[in-house]
Amino acid sequence: MGLTTGLDLGLLLFLFTLFIYVFARNVITAQYKVYLLFHFFMMVWPFGQIGVHTIDNPHLQIVFITISFVGLSMLGFGWLLFTNFLVDTSYKPRRNVVLSMLTPSLLLSIGMIWNPANLFVAPVKGGYLEREYGPIFWAMVILLLSYYVYSLHHLWTAYLAKKPVYEKARIANALVGLIIMSTMPLLDLLLNVILDRWLPVIPGLTSLGIVLSDLYFVLSLQKHRSLDIVKVAQQDVFNTLSVGIIVLDEHEMVIELNSNVSPNLHIAVGDSFNMEKLLLGYSLEKGREEELLLKYRTEPSERITTELIIDQGDSVYQYLSMKAAPVMMSGNRIGKVITLQDISELKTHILKSQEHNTSLQERNRALIYMQDELFQANRKLEQMAITDSLTGCFNRRFLMQQLEHEVLTNLRYKIPFALFLFDIDLFKLVNDTYGHIIGDEVIRQTAEVVKAALRRTDILARYGGEEFSVYLPHTNREQAEVLAQRIREVVESNEIATGLGLPSVSVTISMGMHVIDEQSEMRMEDVKSYLRDLFAKVDTALYRAKDNGRNRVVNL
Repeated sequence: MGLTTGLDLGLLLFLFTLFIYVFARNVITAQYKVYLLFHFFMMVWPFGQIGVHTIDNPHLQIVFITISFVGLSMLGFGWLLFTNFLVDTSYKPRRNVVLSMLTPSLLLSIGMIWNPANLFVAPVKGGYLEREYGPIFWAMVILLLSYYVYSLHHLWTAYLAKKPVYEKARIANALVGLIIMSTMPLLDLLLNVILDRWLPVIPGLTSLGIVLSDLYFVLSLQKHRSLDIVKVAQQDVFNTLSVGIIVLDEHEMVIELNSNVSPNLHIAVGDSFNMEKLLLGYSLEKGREEELLLKYRTEPSERITTELIIDQGDSVYQYLSMKAAPVMMSGNRIGKVITLQDISELKTHILKSQEHNTSLQERNRALIYMQDELFQANRKLEQMAITDSLTGCFNRRFLMQQLEHEVLTNLRYKIPFALFLFDIDLFKLVNDTYGHIIGDEVIRQTAEVVKAALRRTDILARYGGEEFSVYLPHTNREQAEVLAQRIREVVESNEIATGLGLPSVSVTISMGMHVIDEQSEMRMEDVKSYLRDLFAKVDTALYRAKDNGRNRVVNL
C-alpha cells in the first residue's frame, strides 16, 4: 500500500468515525440531514482514491475515479445547500430551488459516468494511475469554483449584515472552513495537474483539505450548536412568541430581537437602543416620559413599564405594553430584555368601553335633567292643584282636605282651633265702578295683607269669589278674637291704587268666626258632615256681621 492509499484510507476512516459521531450524538433535524449528506460526499473522494490505488484493473480503476469525482462534484452542491442553513437556521428550501442547485452537478455526473470519447478522463500507459483530463473534468472544476465563489459571497454578505455576535462567529467559522476546503483542492489542481510535468506529485492535498475543513466544521458546530435541535427549537420558540422581544447587551446594543418586534419602531440587530427616542416618539403616557427615562437611566437594575402607541396610517393604531427588565448574572447586570406585548385589541375594547360609558353618562345627565324638570313640573302642578291662581293662597279643595285630618286630630287630643270666614264688603260695587281688573287686584292685595297678618301655622284659603276662609290651629277664643280684629283692621287700612287717575280704593270685610276650645267626649262618625255643620255656623256668623252693618266680626 503506497503513501497516497494510506492517506486516503486514514482519511476515510476518520471521516467515517466523524460521521458516526455526528449521527449518534445529535437528533436528526433537517439541518443535520443536510450536513450528513455533505459529510457523505466528503467520504466518497477518499473511498474512490483507495480503489484507484489498490486495484490494477483499468476497468475498475475508471469506476473508482468516476466515483471520486462524482462525489467531489456533489460536494459543491452539498456545500451550497449547507451554506444556506448556516446563514439562516430556519431556512426551508423549496423543491424547485434544490433542483436548480443540483441539476448542474447531476449533468456533470452523468457526463463523467458516460465519459464519451474520453472527454472526462483518458488513461496513460494503459492505466489510470496516470491520466489525462478532458473538457468534462474542467467543466466540473469551473462548476465547483462557481459553487464556492457563490457560497463565499453569500457567507461574506451575511457576515457584514447586522447579526448577533454568536451568529457572526458561526458564519466566520464557515468562511474559514470554506477557504480551507477550496484552497487545498485548488493547490492539488495546480501542482499535480497543471504543473505535473515539471513538479513531483504531492499526494493527498485534496484529501487533507477535506479532512481539515470537516474537522473544523465539526468543532464549530459543537461549539456554536448551530444545528442542535434544542437551539433550533429555542430559536423557533423565540420567533413564534406573541410578544416582541429585544435583547440588549451591557452597552445598550441590540444583540437579538424576534420577528414580533414592530418594524415601525425601526430597530435592528447591531443598533444602539435609544430609549429616549422610543418614549418621546411613541409613549401613550404623555407627561411621564421624563420620569420613565430618568428611572431607566439612573436605576438600570429596576423594571419599568409603560404603554406605546404606533400610528400605522389610515387611522389605525397599534398599542404595545413595554416592559424593560435587567438580565442579571452573579449579581451583575449583563444586559436588558425589552418586551413589547400587543394590547391593541384590549386597548380598543377599553376605549370603546370608555366611549360607551361617556355616552351613558351623558344620557344619564340628560335623564337627570329631564327628571328634575319633570319633578319641578310636578311640584308646580301639585302647587297649582292646591293654590288659587289669582291670590297665591290655598284653594278651597286643599283647605277641606287639611281640615278633615286636622279636625280629627284636634278632637281626639282636645286641641283648640278656630275657623274664620270673611268676604269683601260691597265688592260688586268695586267691580261695577272700577272694572274686573281692579276688582281682581283688590282681591289679590286683600289676600296679601291678610296673609301677612297671620301666623305661620295658620292656613288662608280662597273660599270662592271674594270670600276667604282661615283655619287657626292651637288657638283659643281670646287668641282668635285678637287675630280676627287684626285681620279686619289691616284690610281696612290697606289702600289699593286704581291706576286710572282716580283715588285709591279701600275696602272692608265682614267676618264670621267659630272657636272650638272646650271639647267634650264625642265620637266622630262622619268628618265631612261635621265640617259642613261647622262651616254652616261660620257662614251664619258671617251673615250676621253683614246684617249688623259690615266691617265687623261676629263669633258664634
